[in-house]
Amino acid sequence: MAHDQGINEAGNQVSDLKQNGGCNISNEELLQELSDAIVSCKKDNVLAAVEKAKGQIAPDVIIENGLAAGMNEVGTLFERGKLFLPHVMMAADAMTQGVNALKDLMPESAAGAKMGVIVNGTVEGDVHDIGKAIVSTMLQSAGFEVYDIGRDVPIRNFIDKAKEVNANMIGISALMTTTLTGQKDVIELLKEEGMRENVKVMIGGAPATQAWADKIGADCYAENASEAVTKAKELLL
Repeated sequence: MAHDQGINEAGNQVSDLKQNGGCNISNEELLQELSDAIVSCKKDNVLAAVEKAKGQIAPDVIIENGLAAGMNEVGTLFERGKLFLPHVMMAADAMTQGVNALKDLMPESAAGAKMGVIVNGTVEGDVHDIGKAIVSTMLQSAGFEVYDIGRDVPIRNFIDKAKEVNANMIGISALMTTTLTGQKDVIELLKEEGMRENVKVMIGGAPATQAWADKIGADCYAENASEAVTKAKELLL
């Protein structure tokens, strides 16, 4: 089938690079290997690619330009029907394992003390998950304590989880124009609960913009995972 063929091709690319022995491989090639390993949905491929790259490339670059880039490709293949949900879950698990393999190389602030507590989820009615999951992983790797509450999340659940973990920030993803108002609803409920002054709100997703963030009273808008980390640091540190 098409999706299996895509996975096999990615896996073969990883195997070919392994056979080259890792000698004189450029950063670009290593990052491509990392991305291909994620697309292969095979944890062993990802760990092997991380092991090869970590002596040459900074951990944050490995995560953002290698592993996360691969997850973005997985998302594209999923939307095109080339991969299915089990493959996405396998790829996400492989990415988590890859990030964990880099923890010893991260700065103390990233690997040790938490810099803030963030609840992150996709609003109710929206089943898109990959972009939000990448943001959660990037925030975790930067040193934040992140509670990813998944996709299609009722508004009340954002508030309840923030109370439970004493969150400093809520991240709200919406990937469809029809669910965008859910971001506003979360902010309004925060106000009703008397929590708004103590909880920052970051929004994201394809239809979201800085203008929309300003309109609904969000603290920031992040276009991608890297920007989400930067904005979270600016607001919480």
